[in-house]
Amino acid sequence: MGTPTGSTSIKPDLDWSQLKETILMLNLSVAQIDQSMNEGNASVDTLASSFTALATNLIEIQASINALEETVSDETKLMIQNSAAAALEKINSSIIAFQFYDKLTQRLDHVSHSLSSLTSLIADPASLYSPPEWQALQASIRSKYTMEEERRMFDKVLSGVPIEEAIEEFNTEMNAKNTSEDDDVELF
Repeated sequence: MGTPTGSTSIKPDLDWSQLKETILMLNLSVAQIDQSMNEGNASVDTLASSFTALATNLIEIQASINALEETVSDETKLMIQNSAAAALEKINSSIIAFQFYDKLTQRLDHVSHSLSSLTSLIADPASLYSPPEWQALQASIRSKYTMEEERRMFDKVLSGVPIEEAIEEFNTEMNAKNTSEDDDVELF
């Protein structure tokens, strides 16, 4: 009949182990992260495309205001220019928010892959008790960080700094970095 793949904690048998339960819960967490990212990405992609197109349209409107016939008053032209500029500013703010969402999904994707790798290591008895395998997993996870601040946070945690403290230091570094950078808008 085969080995059951679900939880047997409600009715433990001789094959029950906390390790199998841990693997099951880790796999469930990975699946939930992946599903959430997939659901969010489709909506955000549509919104990003729409906002980019709107920004282009508003720039075209602003450029064509001067071509309006002289029968349109300067006051009306100014009102249209101000409205288009305000809308463009809101679109640029939205694009920046999408960039932060993109960073979030990249981090969640990294977490998902890290949890999958951890699950694979735990599921393999030969790897589970092998320090070199754990070191390889840690090196693999570290290599996926894109920012130096993330790598420093990871190194601090591995060296024994409490997670909360390492995250607090990471947040401080990121806040300092964000306040020193220009607010350039990148269209993606």
